[in-house]
Amino acid sequence: MAEIVLINPRFHPTYWGMDYALPFFRKSVIVPPLHLALIAALTPAEHTVSIIDENVLGGPWVTAAPEDLGGRVDVIFIGEAEETWPRFLAEWRQCDHQFRYEQADKTDMATVPPPRWDLLPMDKYLYGSLQVSRGCPFTCEFCDIIVVFGRRPRVKTIAQVLAEMDGLVAAGVHDAFIVDDNLIGNKKAIKAILRDIIVWQEAKGYPLSFMTEASIDLAEDEELMQLMVKANIDTVFVGIESPNEDALRETKKIQNLTDRSGTALEKVHRIQAAGLMVTCGMIVGFDSDDASVFAAQREFISESRIALAMINVLAAIPQTPLFKRLQKDGRLADFTEITTHSTAVATNVIPLRMTQQALFDGYFQLMRALYGADAFFARMDAMCLETGWLPAPGRTHYLRRHRWRWLKQRIRAAVETAYLVAQLMRRVPDRALRRRYRRRLWNIAKRRPNIRLLRVYCIFCAIHFHYDRLLRQWDIVSAENASPADRSQLVASVAQPQTEEVMRAAAG
Repeated sequence: MAEIVLINPRFHPTYWGMDYALPFFRKSVIVPPLHLALIAALTPAEHTVSIIDENVLGGPWVTAAPEDLGGRVDVIFIGEAEETWPRFLAEWRQCDHQFRYEQADKTDMATVPPPRWDLLPMDKYLYGSLQVSRGCPFTCEFCDIIVVFGRRPRVKTIAQVLAEMDGLVAAGVHDAFIVDDNLIGNKKAIKAILRDIIVWQEAKGYPLSFMTEASIDLAEDEELMQLMVKANIDTVFVGIESPNEDALRETKKIQNLTDRSGTALEKVHRIQAAGLMVTCGMIVGFDSDDASVFAAQREFISESRIALAMINVLAAIPQTPLFKRLQKDGRLADFTEITTHSTAVATNVIPLRMTQQALFDGYFQLMRALYGADAFFARMDAMCLETGWLPAPGRTHYLRRHRWRWLKQRIRAAVETAYLVAQLMRRVPDRALRRRYRRRLWNIAKRRPNIRLLRVYCIFCAIHFHYDRLLRQWDIVSAENASPADRSQLVASVAQPQTEEVMRAAAG
């Protein structure tokens, strides 16, 4: 018997982590480490297992570049681990384990046990996690999904999915992220699962709200969008990548090209019209990108009404088709980073139509333009005031038929909204920024009085604050004449106090 401790290492504040927004909600991390909760569930009962998530007190890189861990660990696991983790434990018990474990075949999803959420402090996470499927049918050149999970989407049974949803509710979760890289990779199977989720939600009073990820061809299937809305999915992350169609062809993102169903912009608007908020991923630095791409990205995102756009500089992940092509062409370099106490932006790609420095400069200018308060909230206002979107659409329809539950939800939303407003006014140190937030919140309250919508708007104020903090760091770091003392002072004055707040929230 072994006493096993699974550790998720602590990360510094990052672009993706929303670290500076989390203290507003008394949370420490966005989502729990699903991979470790699943590994714990795969551990045979004769072993004792615990999880330490250093973010409240691994990741996939080993699959892409196992050589990077040489000499640093005793054992590595490549890809999925449903078969290899139990095999390692059995061999370890016999004092005959290997250094490298890799499954020969993809996991049968019907054999995957529910995660061990009981081993984690779930109240410290902003969202719960639910995985329905693995794999994606597309062949985007830069993406490692097909490297790790393959092109054939594999789906859990409905019994598994509903059991995991029961587990999330039992753990006190109200909002969950369906972490599938592309939920709609197998549309026929997902439609059947969504229908059963709707039945489950109706029977239990819609206890869970969801956000998820999907490819843009979602816009071509009205039935699928309506099933998602009825299942209480209110937000979908779409990998749009670029308005430059030459870049989409180059990277084999053919599903995003203009076709008989319309342009990418028209498809985004169609998804929004169906009742789903769209967030997105965008990339700059494709071979066909020149300096004009930054203005094109800014224009597209503004017209799309997407408040939360995750902008990335193209990087080549080992084992992806992009990595192999650039390696063959001699266009790979060591990762170049611009950092403070955390990585702001990094790439190992030598751009074709601009210098690397021009790529970084254009990226920072784009980020400043998109996440300036006026631009950010103009997109948020367009989404909230022009599309008729409301959070938790399935629950809204349900509550119209259950007035007592409707009243309880409104009271809860009102209390949470008041708390978030108070947090924004107390924790945002910039008086001018606080004034902007108050003005925007008052505008929404007047023009579309809905307490749940106002609550979501408060959340996006906190998200904006996170990016405002990062932009302040990046401004100093990217300044040509900034001294080391200036950079140290910025880290101390901007980043560190917020990090301490995250740690205090983790301590309860």
